[in-house]
Amino acid sequence: MPTVAIVGRPNVGKSALFNRLAGRKIAIVHDQPGVTRDRITAPSNITETPCTLIDTGGIGGNIDDGFEDLVTIEADIAMQTADLILFIVDAQDGLTATDQALAQKLRKANPPILLVVNKVDDRKHENATADFAKLGFDDSVFVSAEHGRNIHSLCEHIDNVIGPLASETDHVAAEAEATGIKITIVGKPNAGKSSLVNAILKDERTIVSDIAGTTRDAVDLPYTFQDEKFTLIDTAGLRPRGKRIDSVEVFSAMRTEKAVRRADLCVLVIDLAAGVSAQDRKIARVIVEEKKPCIIALNKFDLYHPDAPHKDRLEEATDHVRRELFFLQYAPFVVCSAKTGNSVERILKQALKIRKGAQNIPPTAQLNRILQSAFEANPPPINASAKKRAKLYYATAATNERYSVIPVPTIVLFVNDKRLMPPSYEAYLANRYREAHPAAGIPVVLSVRSRDRREWEPRAKKIAKKRAR
Repeated sequence: MPTVAIVGRPNVGKSALFNRLAGRKIAIVHDQPGVTRDRITAPSNITETPCTLIDTGGIGGNIDDGFEDLVTIEADIAMQTADLILFIVDAQDGLTATDQALAQKLRKANPPILLVVNKVDDRKHENATADFAKLGFDDSVFVSAEHGRNIHSLCEHIDNVIGPLASETDHVAAEAEATGIKITIVGKPNAGKSSLVNAILKDERTIVSDIAGTTRDAVDLPYTFQDEKFTLIDTAGLRPRGKRIDSVEVFSAMRTEKAVRRADLCVLVIDLAAGVSAQDRKIARVIVEEKKPCIIALNKFDLYHPDAPHKDRLEEATDHVRRELFFLQYAPFVVCSAKTGNSVERILKQALKIRKGAQNIPPTAQLNRILQSAFEANPPPINASAKKRAKLYYATAATNERYSVIPVPTIVLFVNDKRLMPPSYEAYLANRYREAHPAAGIPVVLSVRSRDRREWEPRAKKIAKKRAR
C-alpha cells in the first residue's frame, strides 16, 4: 500500500492527526513535547484509498532529553520511504523558525508535500493560516485533529495523491491486512526490548538508548521470516506503578498492557546480566493473568558470567529463571544477545513451533482419560465443612475463535460442586495434563463448573432454611 508520513516539529498535533486518520487511539497524545520517538505505523481507516500511516517524532525544537538527533533520523527514514508527506504546523503558535527550517529540508524530499495547518479550532485561528503561505507549498489544508474539523477535506487531498498509486485488486488489501503472528515484546525498562526487535528485523527500526524509558508507544512492526508473517509489537518498559514519574509513563504502561491483551504470543525479555527482578515477576504475572502463550528471552547472555563454560552458564541461567519465575513454567527459554544478534532468530522459530503445537488439542475421550487418571491417582481433599470431596463427571476443551492463530484451550471440568475444588488441586490437574499432553509455550487454563444447578440448589436452600430455624 502507499505510505503517508506525518512530520513536523514537536507538539504540533502529529499523533492526534495520526490517531484521527487511523480511526483509533494508537499513538500517545500529550501536550508534553517529544512524547513520540519511534516511527509508528498503522493502516488508515478513513481514507478511500488504503494506505499506511507513519507517525514520526518531532523534528527540531531542541528536545532536552538526548533524543533529538535520533528522532530526526527516524523522520528522515520515514520521508525517504513515503509516497506522500503531511507537513504539520500549528495555527495557534503561528509560523516559527523551526517550521521554516523544516520546510527547507522537506523541499529536498522526493515525495509530494501537503501542508496541514492544525489546531484551527475557530475563525481567529483560520485567519492566522495565511502566514504559512510563506513556506511556498502549493497544496495546503487547515484542520483540527482534536475536534475532527475539516478532516474530510484532508482525506480528499490524500486520496487525490495516493489514489493512482494504490492497487485496485482486493487480494492486495487482504494481504496488507494480514498481520500473521502478533508477538508483543515486554519487559522492564532497559532490558533490551528495542535492541532485540532491531536485531530480529536487521534494521534500526526503533530507537535504542541507555536511558530507561526510551520507548513510549506500542509500535507494530510487520516482518516476514521463513515465508511466515509476523507483527512484532515493541512496547514501553513497565516500571512499578509508584515509580511512574508522569502521565506519559502511565499512558505508556496502559498501551503496553493493551498490547499484551491483543497479542497472539508474548516474549518476556529478561536482562540476564542483572538477573530476574521483582518487576520482571510482576510483568510475568500479567502474562499469566491474560492467559497468553509466552517465550522467555534471556537477553544479554554474552554478559552473563562470560568467563565460565557455556554449558555451566546455560544451566545456571536456567535454574535461576525457573526458580524466580516458577509460575511461568510453561514458557520455553531462548538465550540470546540483542547486541551481537546471536540466537535472536530462535525466538521466531520457537514461536512457529508453539503455534504448531497449539493446534494439537486432545480429543474429548483422551482428555477425560488424562483427568480421570489424575483423580484416581491422587483424589482431591475432603472439604471440612461439606464432609465430601469433588467428583469429576466430564471434561471438554473449548477454544476462543478470537485467538485462532495460537489457540489457548480452556479445559472445562464438570464436577459435583466447584466449591470443593481448592486452587492447589487445580494446579495439580494442570500439571498432570501438561505431563500427558505437553505443549510448550501454551498455558493450561481450567474452568471448573458445578453440575446443573437445578440438581443441588433446592437441596442447598432446604439446608439453609433448616439452619435458620
